[in-house]
Amino acid sequence: MTHTFHIPVLGLAFSIDSALKVAQYGISSVMSIVDDELIERMRRYYCGQYQISYRPIAKTEDDYRAKRITAYLNLVQFVVNRQIEALKRQPFTENSELTKYFQLLPDSHPSKPIYHAMEIESNRAIKTELQDLLINYLKAGDIDVNIMSKVDKMNYQDSNLLDQRYSDASAALRGFANSTLHSSLILSAGMNPHLYAYLAELPGFFPNSEGLFDKKIVLKVSDFRSALIQAKYLAKRGVWVSEFRIESGLNCGGHAFATDGFLLGPILQEFKEKKESLKTELFEIYHEYWTSQERSLTTPPIIKYTVQGGVGTASEHQFLLDYYGFDAVGWGSPFLMVPEATTVDQETLKALETAKQEDFYCSGASPLGIPFNNFRQSGAEHLRLERIKKGRPGSPCKKEYLISNTEFSDKPICTASRVYQHQKIQELQKQNLSVAEYDKAFDAITEKTCLCEGLAAPAYLKYNIQKSKEQTAVSICPGPNLVWFKKQYSLREMIDHIYGRISVFENENRPFVMINELNLYIDHIQKYVTDNKNIMNDKKIKYVAKFKAQLQAGIAYYNELTQHLSLIPHNISTAIPRQLELASLRLKDIHM
Repeated sequence: MTHTFHIPVLGLAFSIDSALKVAQYGISSVMSIVDDELIERMRRYYCGQYQISYRPIAKTEDDYRAKRITAYLNLVQFVVNRQIEALKRQPFTENSELTKYFQLLPDSHPSKPIYHAMEIESNRAIKTELQDLLINYLKAGDIDVNIMSKVDKMNYQDSNLLDQRYSDASAALRGFANSTLHSSLILSAGMNPHLYAYLAELPGFFPNSEGLFDKKIVLKVSDFRSALIQAKYLAKRGVWVSEFRIESGLNCGGHAFATDGFLLGPILQEFKEKKESLKTELFEIYHEYWTSQERSLTTPPIIKYTVQGGVGTASEHQFLLDYYGFDAVGWGSPFLMVPEATTVDQETLKALETAKQEDFYCSGASPLGIPFNNFRQSGAEHLRLERIKKGRPGSPCKKEYLISNTEFSDKPICTASRVYQHQKIQELQKQNLSVAEYDKAFDAITEKTCLCEGLAAPAYLKYNIQKSKEQTAVSICPGPNLVWFKKQYSLREMIDHIYGRISVFENENRPFVMINELNLYIDHIQKYVTDNKNIMNDKKIKYVAKFKAQLQAGIAYYNELTQHLSLIPHNISTAIPRQLELASLRLKDIHM
């Protein structure tokens, strides 16, 4: 990688065009390819911006979803290629984009000494020679895509159920596979056997004659066991996992896939210790498959390891790279405050600038039933409460990406929809509940919100591409780490912060990233105990006990880790033992 960080997927709209903004600087980013309606509108918009002919892909066309995704990805690749070619023709003047490319690079990049030598060189011939050498280092960042494996609605045509290959996730996969991108597919949210089996039928994910890949697979996971199970499943089908992207279970944006008390530090330690054995085990399975196909593979392909979730300082960034031997670190939520890199409407940006810690919270807002990092001051949250106040909770369900519930119909509907919530509240009213019990159940029903519309809205607003009377209340799902980033930043400011050339923090006493996650997990198990205090059973008691034991093991690990935190500022590292002691006391006070 040109840089030692990447921008992970950020909702539907927030990173939908990040590659068009930052890939020319060698920065890799990830876009969601869930929403083909958003993707089609973005293609139309950017075709106009770059004066490229646009042919709409209508929903009446066969396999329209895959075609829309392919067309947009091809457009992004075309534009980025054009940007790189334009950079090569630029002079090394003070304010040129070419100069910016090299100034943004980490100081460890091999081109940096050449660039500094070129800056001070007075001999024109030598200066030109150095500039020609620098041009050879120009490389676009990766244009990666994300599929949430289990967001995989089956589709219909004229009331007839279509084949599994036309499901949402399968069509998105096909859209990527048919594109001109040479990049990675990030699979998240667990394993989908149907999708993985289909993936293994697509030749773009197979090794070429040199053992290299046109398109790579990345697994986003929150623990080693999940990584191993999924990677073995794919290896048995001849598909290699080129990267494991480990994400904090709770200290992240978007959906939060909490572990059973396993903390990020011990998880990273397990990957660190088992890298070689994991590679060996996977290659044995992978090699066996390709031998059966009469292909000889003698060398295991490369596996990268990256980590993301709550990282906020240059010292944390470098510590994760150095101590655990990882290849890169994902910086997600902080980039929401960088308009040069992401797509956030002005109203939401202003709300984020003045946000307090309590505005960022883990909610039950997602129709998927998975904890979801939410923002209390978002337009979508205000709209949800307004609808409840008017006696009309729930949202119109137009896109149907997250439909899954069949309580009231054979065909799945969304739990955030007005139809579902109306029926669920009617059912609730027939129960003989106390006021407190009723209010709790009512809140659980109406907390669900429409993410399909809300997470796409920022792009509609920013680029004025919404349809007439279309709802544009914004949902945004930053991680709690964003509270430390208090204003909008330039791309240069954020990258210089990541690499330690400046600090954008007003308060330098931000706790260490792993302490922040530990406290989030203690809050999580405390809430679980509180929510279940009247319905505890043996199974739940055992779950809580196991969870607490894992957290205590994590605290013990962090006490040992303090010996290896020389990269962390003294005021932060010396506070850790006391913070761990307080966390342990909090944990002991949690009673079932």
